[in-house]
Amino acid sequence: MNNRPLFAALAALAIGSISPLIVFAGSDEVVIENAWSRASIGTGRPGVAYMEIRNAGSEPVTLTGLRAEIAMMPEIHRTSTDSAGVSSMEPAGEITIGPGATVALEPGGLHAMLMRLQAPMKKGESYPLQLLFSDGGDVTVDVPILGVGARGPEGDEAS
Repeated sequence: MNNRPLFAALAALAIGSISPLIVFAGSDEVVIENAWSRASIGTGRPGVAYMEIRNAGSEPVTLTGLRAEIAMMPEIHRTSTDSAGVSSMEPAGEITIGPGATVALEPGGLHAMLMRLQAPMKKGESYPLQLLFSDGGDVTVDVPILGVGARGPEGDEAS
């Protein structure tokens, strides 16, 4: 009995059912630098966190979300200014970081918005912020809380 047609059909089915290989950069290739936050005015207003997220890997990596015990709704937001000079913020969604690239979360641009604070953010304290990635991994950074008028990780106060 010639089983070649049966083997050919089974091979075609097997090959057709194989999904293409999807490669995700590992969250273990992500480096967080210069993290900082401003003190909050109570818990009625959201907090904010800034940092640089560097992909030290050779494949793109996608930031899909945030987790923080200090806030019930942490999200990445984007500040934009229209032609009339009016600024607004909106959720940025997922952020893909190319190989060797750095994405800055900074005042006036992308930033971590910490909505529904569970406790006031007090100068001199810090809190853990977890960055969640598409590969299922995460990176936790300890974010120092600077003064209300801080302008950068050095802690310079606004005049």
